[in-house]
Amino acid sequence: MPDFVEIVIASKNVHKIREYKEMLREIVNLDILSLLDFPNYIVKEEGGISFQDNAKKKALNAAKELNRWVLADDSGLVVPALNKEPGLYSARYAGKDATYADNRKKLLANMEKLEDEDRNAFFECHIALSSPEYLKKVVFAICEGRIVEKEKGGGGFGYDSLFVKNGYSKTFAELDSSIKNRISHRRKAFDKIKPFLETLFI
Repeated sequence: MPDFVEIVIASKNVHKIREYKEMLREIVNLDILSLLDFPNYIVKEEGGISFQDNAKKKALNAAKELNRWVLADDSGLVVPALNKEPGLYSARYAGKDATYADNRKKLLANMEKLEDEDRNAFFECHIALSSPEYLKKVVFAICEGRIVEKEKGGGGFGYDSLFVKNGYSKTFAELDSSIKNRISHRRKAFDKIKPFLETLFI
């Protein structure tokens, strides 16, 4: 086993990369890269029917082409009262080239008449780990909460300024990033795959 093993975070999203790097630093012997380190790599359309399908495809496609270990996730916000929207289309809810602000604006408009428990929502995250040869592990977790009536906070990204986790009074965007990264859906999923990563790379 080499002193360090390279692992690629299969994302170009700087916010997501930052969160994963913070978590992966808890594991020694890792040289952490992302798709930003491979500008010639073309990300394929996932086209899966679930978060899990998309996470698997992201991980396996990148691992095979880059010939490295790859960690990929697919995640999104689910509002049961909106027929599970935004769901798989969380990143492009307001259109293919939508900004985070566009997506939040559409979500608030669609939820304008929803009250009480109809504003319940959850973030869902599936993480897949793949070697160049085959998919090694897939885990998932959810983080339950509700959608507030207006944006609050300047931190985070995506829908963070609209989401309050159960048991908390502040949105993800109002919380210090160190707190959010301890309680988020991504952290909960990472905690499930972390023991497996440690057995591979330590």
